[in-house]
Amino acid sequence: MLTVSDGVDAGVREDRSGDTLEELLREEGFDVVRRVVPDDRAAIATALEELCEQALLILTTGGTGFGPRDVTPEATRPLLEREAPGIAEGIRADALRRTPHALLSRGVAGLRGATLIVNLPGSPGGCRDGFAVLRPALRHALELASGDTATPHRQT
Repeated sequence: MLTVSDGVDAGVREDRSGDTLEELLREEGFDVVRRVVPDDRAAIATALEELCEQALLILTTGGTGFGPRDVTPEATRPLLEREAPGIAEGIRADALRRTPHALLSRGVAGLRGATLIVNLPGSPGGCRDGFAVLRPALRHALELASGDTATPHRQT
């Protein structure tokens, strides 16, 4: 997982969103590697590229809003080989039921090789709620992305 935050990177802010995501991922049985970078497009892209070498899932937290330094989607999008707009749309739609500020979230999701990358908001609540939307389909998404041919397609 990748925390994008100038304050956390500088050591002047606690990584509460990162802590939340780590707890949620561990509860689901995932091994978690954490990285922190500042709100810098090149630093975010480099970290994502490196994490793609070792992970099948990367969740980012932070940098998805309207602030001038919120560039996580811009750093993520060029790395994606295939977008997964349903994930980002589902997370926003769910959040919109709780707050009109969900309209300001610009997170993206998609695949780079077999790695699923999902941008989540930079708040513990946004991470918790976004992960709750993603969780029911997550294992199946990772199986499909990895080319697991033994996994049947689950139709609804």
